[in-house]
Amino acid sequence: MGALGFCQAGSYPVYVLCCLLAAYLLNQLDRYVLAIVIQPLAQDLEFGDRSCLAAGSAVGGKVPCRNASSQESCLSFHSENQTQYCQWNYDGTGWEYQIMAGPVFVLVYTFTGIVVGFMADSVNRKNFLSASVFLWSLMTFLMGFSKRYWHLVLLRFGQGISEAGCTPFAISLIVDYFPKVTRGSAIGFYNWGIYAGYSLSYAVGNYVTRANILGQGWRWAFFLSALPGFVVSAVLLLTVREAPTRRSSTSTTRGPGLRHKLVQGVRPFLRPSLLLFSFAGSVRNAAGYVWAYNTQIYFNLYFSGVDVGRWLSWIPLVGGCIGAVAGGLIADQLVKKRGLYARVWVLVLSQVAAAPFVAGALWLKPPYSFISLIPANIIGEMGIGVALTIVVELVAPAVRTPVVAIYIFIISNIGGNAPLLVTPLTRRWNLRLALLVLCPGMFVAGSLLFLLSLVVMRWDQKLVCEDESQPLLGFESFDLDQRLPSELELYDDI
Repeated sequence: MGALGFCQAGSYPVYVLCCLLAAYLLNQLDRYVLAIVIQPLAQDLEFGDRSCLAAGSAVGGKVPCRNASSQESCLSFHSENQTQYCQWNYDGTGWEYQIMAGPVFVLVYTFTGIVVGFMADSVNRKNFLSASVFLWSLMTFLMGFSKRYWHLVLLRFGQGISEAGCTPFAISLIVDYFPKVTRGSAIGFYNWGIYAGYSLSYAVGNYVTRANILGQGWRWAFFLSALPGFVVSAVLLLTVREAPTRRSSTSTTRGPGLRHKLVQGVRPFLRPSLLLFSFAGSVRNAAGYVWAYNTQIYFNLYFSGVDVGRWLSWIPLVGGCIGAVAGGLIADQLVKKRGLYARVWVLVLSQVAAAPFVAGALWLKPPYSFISLIPANIIGEMGIGVALTIVVELVAPAVRTPVVAIYIFIISNIGGNAPLLVTPLTRRWNLRLALLVLCPGMFVAGSLLFLLSLVVMRWDQKLVCEDESQPLLGFESFDLDQRLPSELELYDDI
């Protein structure tokens, strides 16, 4: 099966997958455009920490502005013609930003995701997904009108609620539309949305802000990021349908109650293997969150004259997409010969191999720092789609949607709040050292935890699964005969 082997599922499933990809792209664009425009935004709304920054188009001197530790020393720097080339201004860092990037968004995002996960088996998924896209696009659009810091906080809160509906519904639809042998590559293709949306945020955030449309600067970055979402919302609502077996079953069969879903969704996490795997994913996710929300700030402070958008508007897209599909393809091929454990090995080895390149991106000067990001993205992102595939294959089909929601809840709450560590570590050392600890360091730590989870999975296998055809985390008390007819019919064909 090739890298695009999911195309064999038929034209309409591929069309659905493309619609889900578009939704996920906008999900990531709207989420991360804040991180790209944070410096001019913070200066306009006046919040966060201040530091010594280059003064616009002023000609620099021999001493970098970032070397100044106080306002007095910053303003004392003069060029050869005795003009100030530094300014003491808001730089986009500090607790206010990290709280808005992390807890304000993540906490409501994850708790809403749990609710969405348990709703997914009893509601029309494409309708709810369409509504989610519309709402988060509206929140993003309104962020462009913000006049105070608390305006951003409230809208970021609303963004977190609405974006929570994307991945649980999308993964559930992918599982229904694609057979097991192509599921890894299909989820890998869906995860292109992460890299496409993240890369696009650099293009929109840098160049739209620089264009200063109607004198509004960063505000138009939010406006233009939001507008496509209203179109995609309508497309999802009008053209995407439920899987045929799922649609027919929901009209004749009443699904299990909320209590039953909650019990069956939580039970797999009582097993050490899935719990440890989730913690490993959280640590790796922490590196991703820290990097995503602090890269633009890092280059703004350390290499202020560099055009970040020129590089990061395509490197995450190209590298991430290659990595996501390659990871799914390699894992799909290896799993035929080695079983489920082969997917975990792809995770372990890819994260270890990527760590030195991530460190190079922080230690080297441009353009070499950006060049180092190419292999870092290709290798490091091989495991993203693979991890979700492992989760859905560890459990019984009837509980996959709530389990995915709980998994996202765990990795997002732990990893998503990791940016809070940036401010204290930066104040103790500096931003570069803080990112070295929290990015490549977390890649290595996550890899070791994935390896440990592999050992525990083998132990769980011996305890729980006497029949290799059953999911690793099968339930003695879960009667497969009581599953929804749609699930029985769908998975009998796999």
